[in-house]
Amino acid sequence: MLRFLLTTALAILISSNLWATNRIARLGIGMSNQLSNGLSAVSFKIQKSEMLAIGGLLGFSTQEFGGGYGAGLKLYKIIFDEPNLTFYSSGLASILNYKTGSSADGDLGFQFDVTLGTEFSFTGLNSLGLSFEFGLSANQLNKFVVETVGYHFVVAGIHFYL
Repeated sequence: MLRFLLTTALAILISSNLWATNRIARLGIGMSNQLSNGLSAVSFKIQKSEMLAIGGLLGFSTQEFGGGYGAGLKLYKIIFDEPNLTFYSSGLASILNYKTGSSADGDLGFQFDVTLGTEFSFTGLNSLGLSFEFGLSANQLNKFVVETVGYHFVVAGIHFYL
């Protein structure tokens, strides 16, 4: 009996998945500044399984100069979990509009991002997720641009999980 209890206790201590934050089917609502037209966006994220999460973002401004909108969908492929830390790859596809003041409709464009990142939470505060990402972005508003990106947690996203 003692051997069984020691084996069980050892298995619990060694297994990192038992200590990982479980976010499957939890809706995360927050913010992101990843749109290349400079607009802040409201974002959501929901983890569908141990390996897949989906998200989206929507931002708009009614300013005549510098306003516009952006909407996108994001797919997350979870690479592995650690306690309070998730490593992932992601892809973002979005449509963008940026008002320059010279035309009523503004410049219409798109954005595609491919990134690697991590989302972490503090022990005892598992409902708050902070993200960091780096990778490549291809976007077009008035001209086509491909650039490297590095997003800190204020840009990549902060989500509160319900």
